[in-house]
Amino acid sequence: MCGKEQQVEERYSRQMLFAPIGEAGQQKLMDSAVCIVGMGALGTVLANHMVRAGVGRVRLVDRDYVERSNLQRQMLFDEDDVEQVYPKVVAAEKKLRRINSSVRLEAIVADVTALNIEELIDGMDLVLDGTDNFQTRFLLNDACFKRGIPFTYGGAVSSRGMSAIFVPGQTPCLRCFIKTGDSGGQTCDMIGVIAPVVDMVASYQAVEAMKYLVGDEKQRRNSLVTFDLWQNQYFEMKLGEPDNNCPCCQLKEYPALELNGDQAVLSLCGRETIQIAGSGALDLVLWRDRLEQAAVKVSLNPFLLKAELPEGERLVLFADGRVLVQGTDDFVRARSLYARYIGL
Repeated sequence: MCGKEQQVEERYSRQMLFAPIGEAGQQKLMDSAVCIVGMGALGTVLANHMVRAGVGRVRLVDRDYVERSNLQRQMLFDEDDVEQVYPKVVAAEKKLRRINSSVRLEAIVADVTALNIEELIDGMDLVLDGTDNFQTRFLLNDACFKRGIPFTYGGAVSSRGMSAIFVPGQTPCLRCFIKTGDSGGQTCDMIGVIAPVVDMVASYQAVEAMKYLVGDEKQRRNSLVTFDLWQNQYFEMKLGEPDNNCPCCQLKEYPALELNGDQAVLSLCGRETIQIAGSGALDLVLWRDRLEQAAVKVSLNPFLLKAELPEGERLVLFADGRVLVQGTDDFVRARSLYARYIGL
């Protein structure tokens, strides 16, 4: 046995002893590629499982940076990541490389939109949902079904969780069950969340991902699971047949991929933050010099620039052109501050 084979056997020995995986399944995992969209609570647990399981290629995509409020439930981050204001995918990649250096990790700091989603999932065997809003989930759902890529859905809020795996050509899609994505204000930023429910949801997603990747179709769960850990409730709803009028998996219209309306401005629910896409890449060093003339405080790292404004709000600039206006949920106010300090 050569050195590399011995290392593989040692690292994954307990996983390979599990009969449904074995040596053949482990090799399939090592030959697989997955994309995790969202590197927050769900995403960090998913990434931890995928990397420790030995999935060969793991792509991490997220638009945000690490904040102190993340540390209660986002398992790959620590206080140093907060102090350094690292983008979440960058902080996650650093930790994951120390966990398993044999996995090919790709950290992409980006906002997932209709313009880039198909490129982001290109070449992937599976997409895992680590997001916190239905706008992005519908985007993942539509893009995955258009491209024929399985999609594991997960949601966690308060003490409640939901999870399912949707496989194009074999199951209905997310739109067959959830029509509008209107959660009525039920988000983690509005009513909170406890960490154990996050771990449970992501573990349900991860194990279904592993079943799919090793090819154990007979054991793949064909239901949408919902539960409340605090209230000791559990419910399974069979996926059944697709909705004949579903615009995604039946009519092949993929509404989330349509480019219409003003998609350049987005409210990040419950966070008093407006995201403005901008019109092109930003030279962060140049913008540091400019904003130092007008802002109260400016801080820069290799990934983003933060500026505290005299008006009380904050600007966070990313190299890809995005700007977060923090401290307001008023679109008009956010556009005004953007125009004043960044320009149109």
